[in-house]
Amino acid sequence: MTALTVRLADDKHQRLKALAQSRGTTLNRLIDDMATQMLAEHDAELRFQLRAARGTGKEQRGLDLLAKAAQSSGG
Repeated sequence: MTALTVRLADDKHQRLKALAQSRGTTLNRLIDDMATQMLAEHDAELRFQLRAARGTGKEQRGLDLLAKAAQSSGG
């Protein structure tokens, strides 16, 4: 585990401490949870970008598949 020093404005620090307390956790745990959430969002964005890149130039094929699926489902 690594220790990290972060400089925050005093009012922001107090608000984060109050938020952690209202959630029944420590400030350290709150920051760790926030970092985990941000990394998960970043990973999801990267996966989406990779999938989008694989579909580049295949837009019509995707539309054809959607139309075929709609026909087979009675839509």
